[in-house]
Amino acid sequence: MSLQFIKRIATSSLLVISSSVMFAFTSAHAAVNIQQWQTSTGSEVYFVENHDLPILDISVNFSAGSARDTAEKSGVAGITRYLMTLGAAGMTDETIANKFADVGAVLSGSFDADRAALSLRTLSSERERLQSLNVFTQILQKPDFPESVLSREKARIISGLQESATQPESISNKAFMSALYENHPYSLDESGEIDTVAKIKRDDLQAFYQQHYGAKGAVIAIIGDLTREQATQIAESVSVGLPATPAPAPIAQVTISAKSKEQRIAHPASQSHILLGHTGIKRTDPDLFPLYIGNYILGGGGFVSRLTEEVREKRGLVYSVYSYFMPMAEVGPFQIGLQTKKDQAEAALALVHETLEKFIKDGVTEAELKAAKANIIGGFPMRIDSNKKILDYLNVIGFYKLPLNYLDEYNKRVEKVTAAQIKDAFNRRLKPENFVTVIVGDPKAQ
Repeated sequence: MSLQFIKRIATSSLLVISSSVMFAFTSAHAAVNIQQWQTSTGSEVYFVENHDLPILDISVNFSAGSARDTAEKSGVAGITRYLMTLGAAGMTDETIANKFADVGAVLSGSFDADRAALSLRTLSSERERLQSLNVFTQILQKPDFPESVLSREKARIISGLQESATQPESISNKAFMSALYENHPYSLDESGEIDTVAKIKRDDLQAFYQQHYGAKGAVIAIIGDLTREQATQIAESVSVGLPATPAPAPIAQVTISAKSKEQRIAHPASQSHILLGHTGIKRTDPDLFPLYIGNYILGGGGFVSRLTEEVREKRGLVYSVYSYFMPMAEVGPFQIGLQTKKDQAEAALALVHETLEKFIKDGVTEAELKAAKANIIGGFPMRIDSNKKILDYLNVIGFYKLPLNYLDEYNKRVEKVTAAQIKDAFNRRLKPENFVTVIVGDPKAQ
C-alpha cells in the first residue's frame, strides 16, 4: 500500500476530496439528489443529474485492488488496471490518447488496496460524448495487455521499487503494514515486489481481468449534464460487455493482534521516521464518527491537534506528527507518524505515547469538541462544490454500500457526537500496549 494513498486518506479519513460546479447546500445538510439502480447485468449505478455545465463525469469501480493479489503474484492487480488504459480493442496507447485529446476528454483512474477504478471526464455534447464514451467502453471491455507495453511497464515499476527500497518513508510504511497485517493481503505493496513483478506474464493480467472486472461486481458512478434516460443508456452500454463472472467474495477477515511488535531499521538519513499503531475500523463501523472527530483532535487536525501542540510546538521534538484512522472494506489501520532527529527519536516516541495515553484516559474537552465540529462542518461545503468531488463521494457510497442519504446526514452525525462517545470509542478500540512500532533511521539499529 503506497504512502501517497495513506496520506491522502489520512488527511480526512471520512472525506473524499478532489475539482468545479457549485451545488446548493445549507449548513446542516447537502442537497445532492442521488439516484440508484442496477443494470441488466447486475452492475450498481449511482447518478446525480446536474446541467450547470456541459460536462459528464463517469467512474467505474471494481473490487480489484491490491488486496486481490497473492504474495506470489503481488503487483498483478495494479499492472492490470494500468495496462487497461494502454491498449484496447486493437488501439495502441497513442491512439487512445489521441482519440481522447481530439474531443478534449480526460481519462484517469485510481487504485488502492480495496478498489480499482477508471474514470472519464468529457463534454456532454453529442460528438464529444459519444466518441469519448466509445473509447472508454472499449478500454473497460476489451483490454489487449500488449506484450511490449507489459515489458516496458514492468521495467519502470521495478526501477521505482528499487528506488523506494532506499527511501525511509517507503521502508517504514512497508514494514509497518507487513508487521500489522502479516499474511493478510492488506500487507501487500500496491506496486508489488521486485521479484514478483519480474515474473508477471500477460496471461496473469488476462486471468485477473476476467475474474475481478465482471459486471456483477462493478459500481458505476455518473454525474453531470445528462438525463436519467441518458445515464441509464450509458451505464447499460458500459456494463453489458464486461465479463459475466460472479461478484467477488469479500476480502478475508483481518485478525486483530493482541501483542506488541517493534522493528528498528538502520538508515543513513539524518532523521528517524517512526510509525506506530494497530488495526482500526471498517468503512461501515458504528464508531466511525466518534473516532474520526476524536482523531481530528488527537492528530488529524494539523496545527490544532494535541500531538502537534505537545510534541512539536511545546517541545520542538519533531518536524511533523499526525494520526489517522483509515476505514476500509476490512479493518484498516490506525497510525501515528512522526519524523524527528535521530538523537531525539526516543524522547519524541515516549512523548507521543504519553500524549496518546492521556487522551485515551481523559478524553476531549467540550471546547476541543466544539472547535473540531465547527471546523469539520464549516469545511464540508467545500468538499461537495464540484462534479469531481461529488463523483468521488458516489464512488465511496456505492462501493462501500453506504446509505444514499450519507451526504445529507453527514453534518448531523458529526453534530451528534459527544465527548463521552469519543472517550468510550477510543478506550474500546485503541490499545497502545498492543501497538506495532517501526523506527527507520534508528541509531541503535544494526
